[in-house]
Amino acid sequence: MKISARVNNRQALHEVTLETSGKTHTLDIAPRATGFGSSVNGGELLFLALATCYCNDLYREAARRGLSVSGVEVEVEGDFPVEGQGASNVTYRVKVVASGDEAALRDLAEHTDRVTEIQNTLRVGTPVPLSRVEVTHAVG
Repeated sequence: MKISARVNNRQALHEVTLETSGKTHTLDIAPRATGFGSSVNGGELLFLALATCYCNDLYREAARRGLSVSGVEVEVEGDFPVEGQGASNVTYRVKVVASGDEAALRDLAEHTDRVTEIQNTLRVGTPVPLSRVEVTHAVG
């Protein structure tokens, strides 16, 4: 599965385009009030990615086990103590709304933590190299 994310930003414009395996969609995120940049920061989006991945994977793993889950709440928090350094103290909490055996549901939640892709990406410290820089001159 190939995934990409693109941001197109300039004065008063912030466009987000996401693509997974050839399926493209957009995400509405406003520009900053100052006009340049995004109204959300990368840390918020990173934590949203962790929460979203766990949520989606819990439903996937529940279906594989024949368990019926009717709701999931995921809250991620952590610190970015110094500009330019990575996050620390990142933790997350999960609330699973389901019927069935509590032990089976707890096992589902713990299993999902072990197989969720975004958490595992951060846990192994995947390199993210800058592959290209293109500079164009502004007209005007």
